[in-house]
Amino acid sequence: MTGSPFLALPGAVALEAAPGVAGADGPGVAGHGADGPGVAEHYGEPMIEQRRLERGEAVVDLSDRGVVSVTGPDRLSWLHSMASQSFTGLRPGEGIEALLLDAAGHVEHAVHAIDDGETVFLIVEGGEAATLAAWLDRMRFMLRVEVADRSSELAVIAAMSVEALDAAASAFAPDGVALDWVDPWAAPRPGGHQYAASAGHPGADWRWIERIVPRAELAGAAAAVRAGRVAVAGALAAEALRIAAWRPRLATEVDEKTIPHELDWLRSAVDLGKGCYKGQETVAKVLNLGRPPRRLVLLHLDGSDTVLPAPGDEVVGEKVRPEPAAGESPERKVVGRITSSAMHHELGPIALAVVKRAVPAGLPLIVESHGTEVAAAQVEIVPADAGAAVEVPRLPRLGIR
Repeated sequence: MTGSPFLALPGAVALEAAPGVAGADGPGVAGHGADGPGVAEHYGEPMIEQRRLERGEAVVDLSDRGVVSVTGPDRLSWLHSMASQSFTGLRPGEGIEALLLDAAGHVEHAVHAIDDGETVFLIVEGGEAATLAAWLDRMRFMLRVEVADRSSELAVIAAMSVEALDAAASAFAPDGVALDWVDPWAAPRPGGHQYAASAGHPGADWRWIERIVPRAELAGAAAAVRAGRVAVAGALAAEALRIAAWRPRLATEVDEKTIPHELDWLRSAVDLGKGCYKGQETVAKVLNLGRPPRRLVLLHLDGSDTVLPAPGDEVVGEKVRPEPAAGESPERKVVGRITSSAMHHELGPIALAVVKRAVPAGLPLIVESHGTEVAAAQVEIVPADAGAAVEVPRLPRLGIR
């Protein structure tokens, strides 16, 4: 894939390092990738771009994302057998999110899926398409399915309104159904589970649409921006709004140990009532009998030093017990790491972080970044006291009278 025509727009600054992507020593799984150098970080006015995007007036170039297609009469039942989400009964034009897990329940792939009655299209992070297509192809066996990496011919643009997308590029409907994936994060899906409190959940205002278009039409979409028919926003704007909505992403929040519960991903990407799939035992066991070993939090960051922590930066907290002796400084301990960070147009500097389950909800935190200590106040997404969904009766100990 070559650079996008959006990079030729006035003010475009090419993305050198993906926003919210951890380095080799931090969160993030190698190969998952995120917004790459083929898209714009911003177009000169990141805060204004955020506001326009939030109002549904701007489009975002996601042409570095990958698109994998699955065709054939067995496509839905086949994907259903492997994924965390239910594909059976998927209606043409309906979008779902699904995870592919390893045997221990760790997240390996996340897909944004939409079916048009003939083909399921899977939108994935840019570095995922070839790997996912190759893995799926190996899993076909004798089933009537065909898998293809379509990233060279299909691209993705996004917005928070259909009107903005229509102004940039007409809906693509190769089989009569528009390939617009509407993010289900706005409300918990039937069959899912939400750890976060429902009242005041910022995801309720999240209206994200990803439109698959022929890659050849990107030039026309960029021309629509140049002509003033629609505004444009860069990757920084999209990331800031995503973080504020508590919306997890494979390329940023996931590492080799991540299970869906830790990111509250059961809310949108898991159907707890579906049949067996790889990793299901862990999903059910942690939900019903255990606790997520780590948890996602939103951090409000102190911006007085104008330092925005980077993904992978350590989050530390002061040990509550034992109390330090007189004259001694409290002992500090690393309790997590930053996964994504951004400057939000209303909230200021914010970040998502994955911290240890036992970190108290009210514990003041510090992010060590660029040689500076940045104070952070946490907002629970997955609560510290998130427990088992099933009450297990305590059995009397034998021999006790």
